[in-house]
Amino acid sequence: MLTTDMIELIRNYPAGMVATVNEDRTPSVSPKATFVIIDDRTIAFGNLRSPGTLANIRRHPAVEVCFLDVLARKALRVTGTGSIISKSKASTAMIAAFDDAWGDYLPLMSAFVSIAISEAEPILSPAYDVGHSEADLRAANLKKLNQLQAGQP
Repeated sequence: MLTTDMIELIRNYPAGMVATVNEDRTPSVSPKATFVIIDDRTIAFGNLRSPGTLANIRRHPAVEVCFLDVLARKALRVTGTGSIISKSKASTAMIAAFDDAWGDYLPLMSAFVSIAISEAEPILSPAYDVGHSEADLRAANLKKLNQLQAGQP
């Protein structure tokens, strides 16, 4: 399900915007910055401060996550079913994945949210449609970020 390029994007930009459904059926989006890849059909994030997201998943496990490479203006939308796994019931592989990627935060994580992927879709900026290359976009966006960091508009 996840291609090599998709896996690379998640590993390089592991903060994902997680969309769930509130009790009143309105959408809820929350950033989660502790994503790991369990396998090509499963991703997960550690629960640090996610009471609303976890409550939504308990009621309605449909989840979408968007990962963004802001420099290349590429994104990945992952759709799936979320399940909450307590640390005591997590597999050795899951604990190891979080320990490798987020070891300093692992003691703070009260649970994990595993997402069984049903669909993964790459999304490209329209800039690619008009002929911009990834190298051009990366250079232009890095320049802009450097200007912002330097306090320039």
